[in-house]
Amino acid sequence: MKIIPAADLGLMADHLAAHEGVINRLELLRTKVSDERLGALIALQINMMRAHVHVMLDLINPYHKQYVEVPSLNQLSNHPYSHQQNHMSYDSELQDRWIALDVRSTAKSMAGQNFSSALMMKNQNVRNAHVEMALQQLQLMEKYGGFIESKGWSFTPQSSVKEQLETLQHFQHMFNG
Repeated sequence: MKIIPAADLGLMADHLAAHEGVINRLELLRTKVSDERLGALIALQINMMRAHVHVMLDLINPYHKQYVEVPSLNQLSNHPYSHQQNHMSYDSELQDRWIALDVRSTAKSMAGQNFSSALMMKNQNVRNAHVEMALQQLQLMEKYGGFIESKGWSFTPQSSVKEQLETLQHFQHMFNG
């Protein structure tokens, strides 16, 4: 029998509740998108999060004795996206933009939660699994970012050379005496 620390169990119980809500929201959002690439990314995120649920359930199960591994994104991307009719009256591209921004934010939030939790977890297998889950969420966040960039929906303000030089000089002065 494998017993894990109570702290790890509590963090995973919290994660499982969050996963239930996020998976159901993603399922709903997937029915609203018109772009097949975005739908496929959302389907991948749903599959990934379902796999994460199974990983956590195996980690919690005291009778599961094997080392638990998180399946790779490649293993999870074999499920095709099936488009369902959008019944909303919004412009489909605008709706896709909102959904893409939302699901990218969701992936970012889940990555942060998994990394943060991993730092507090005591069991090595539990910790490693959560680090891997966080890295997968980060990869998905980057895929969403690439999609958003390809659609021209992102904007990153750039600093000026003057601002960069002033910052450089300020910190050089601080550290060089």
